[in-house]
Amino acid sequence: MLRFGILSTAKIARDLVIPAIQDAENCVVSAIASRDLVKARAVADRFSVPHAFGSYDELLASDLIDAVYIPLPTSQHVEWAIKAANAGKHVLCEKPIALKAEEIDQVIAARDRNKVVVSEAFMVTYAPVWRKVRALLSEGAIGRLRHVQGAFTYFNRDPANMRNVPELGGGGLPDIGVYPTITTRFATGKEPLRVQAVTERDPVFGTDIYSSVKAEFDGFELSFYVSTQMANRQIMVFHGTDGFIEVRSPFNADRWGPEEIELTNQSHNLSQVFRFQDSRQYRCEAEAFAHAAAGEPEEIVTLENSRANQRFIDAIYRASEKDGWETV
Repeated sequence: MLRFGILSTAKIARDLVIPAIQDAENCVVSAIASRDLVKARAVADRFSVPHAFGSYDELLASDLIDAVYIPLPTSQHVEWAIKAANAGKHVLCEKPIALKAEEIDQVIAARDRNKVVVSEAFMVTYAPVWRKVRALLSEGAIGRLRHVQGAFTYFNRDPANMRNVPELGGGGLPDIGVYPTITTRFATGKEPLRVQAVTERDPVFGTDIYSSVKAEFDGFELSFYVSTQMANRQIMVFHGTDGFIEVRSPFNADRWGPEEIELTNQSHNLSQVFRFQDSRQYRCEAEAFAHAAAGEPEEIVTLENSRANQRFIDAIYRASEKDGWETV
């Protein structure tokens, strides 16, 4: 059993990741850390976790854990991922692991130096839904892929929310823009060549609140928009010469709505619906990570993959500042 320590009492840890690790077959949460020991103890008691620490450094120094999950604000991810690796702990870090692609090089160096597993927590890449999309594309179920279309939006103007605080790494592209990019790359196995983009920033917060993106891949295009100040929406569609694949609840599977894929033929007179009942993508993520930490062959999100995805996001920001194409 891989023994996890959780760095902070963040909401995503409480609501999603801690329960998923506790539900997994090959890992367990052994400790919670917070800068406030009372908070750490409260969360530990809630989940029957045996140990609580009043500092992150104290947890990293403990022999009671083998790995850490980092759900801290984005601006702190690189720092604590490196500290955890230097402490000899495996690291599962919430996305995005960095705000610039070159920052990930420091994490790669720490991973290699300490011979630990470090992975960005893109739970979608472990979801049966996305494994099926990748298989359908590979099998040629829609013929030649021509266009991928996506959207991910929600409405949040809370000034205290880290997503609206630039100093904490807030903004729409770091928070949700990474999902159309990682899932397209995951499903197709291809990388973007160049992008065009328009980005709008909040006049008060300064964070990016809307981006419309067009990306050129070898053989197909991706177009998507994301926003932190629009009505809730999630959709991904893969359109080919012989049909299309529509992914419902593509990112927040099991919370947004039904986990389904609809495969429709060229004439739109025949379709198949693939349903996934309670696929538990966070549990799948935890179990895959634990297998990799044990040295077993397992497909996880590598830091090299993370760096490529962040290069895509970096290029979107650059493209937003010019009229025309930007090379990724």
